[in-house]
Amino acid sequence: MELKKPGSQASVKGLADWFTGTVRIDPLNAPPPPARVSCASVTFEPGARSNWHTHPLGQTLLITAGCGWTQCEGEPIVEIRAGDVIWCPPGHKHWHGATPTTSITHIAIQEALDGKNVEWMERVSDEQYLVGPVSKD
Repeated sequence: MELKKPGSQASVKGLADWFTGTVRIDPLNAPPPPARVSCASVTFEPGARSNWHTHPLGQTLLITAGCGWTQCEGEPIVEIRAGDVIWCPPGHKHWHGATPTTSITHIAIQEALDGKNVEWMERVSDEQYLVGPVSKD
């Protein structure tokens, strides 16, 4: 058994190749093979978001704090809040991040296929992002 104490793993800054804005990734667990599931706590500051991407075996997001947005290709932007749980199916193109004015933190859980757990794609443009969620009024 391996116990990882809080603060024992360094936070890393989300790479500019994969994220827009300020993103902090706090690793939680990435066990060695044959295990394939890894997880991290990811915090997006206001305005920050991921690039479009897919996961070969899908991804679960557990929203732990704040308010943010997510979007699947061809669908409207959806608001997400602490307590929400999202399942994104394998190969489904999507992005997620903060709103322009609020931060969000989620735990991202994904499984690797042939050693790879994400396929990064193009940036979400400001024009795409600032559309925001469809109002339910």
